Amino acid sequence: MDYAKMRAIAGELGAYAERLEGAWSVEIGPSGPVLAMMCPSKRHEGTVRRICKQLDEQLLRTHPGYICASGPEIEHPAIGRMRLPDAVVIPEDALDEEGIAVDAAQVLGVVEIVSPSNPASDYTEKLADYPAMGIAHYLIVDPRTGTIEAHSDPCKGRYVRKDVYIFGDTVPFGPWLIDTADFRRYGKAGN
Repeated sequence: MDYAKMRAIAGELGAYAERLEGAWSVEIGPSGPVLAMMCPSKRHEGTVRRICKQLDEQLLRTHPGYICASGPEIEHPAIGRMRLPDAVVIPEDALDEEGIAVDAAQVLGVVEIVSPSNPASDYTEKLADYPAMGIAHYLIVDPRTGTIEAHSDPCKGRYVRKDVYIFGDTVPFGPWLIDTADFRRYGKAGN
């Protein structure tokens, strides 16, 4: 199926989801458009916020004009993929462009916070899609286990490099550093 047709189906699914209770997302993965219920917890959202705040401060020095945003879709029509990362490093003016999704060619890095209900999406599907989309850096933060994986150096549709960290470490993510001392695990009181 061509990407324009998949995008049209994704649009119809998005319109349908607006009538449903709860929060829903639509993405285009290897098997086409997918509608999924989102159940982000406060700890999930807190981690996204901490990462965006840290990256925004560093981007002022390393990549002026770029921001870490939570929410915009990214797409790569040539390979038929559209994803909705938890956080994405993009030019700020990309949010003023016409259309729905940001072109993956503009993305410097993506961050996913693993949800308890669907970890395979982040560790399998998106770990294949993001390097295929040409995204240089992919950070997987897993509050279930207190671990972080920093993937980089995309080559032939996969990341060549993977570095593993634990909550509390300072994590290199491309040219930036993420302090994870305040990250919280799911189901763990106070930490």
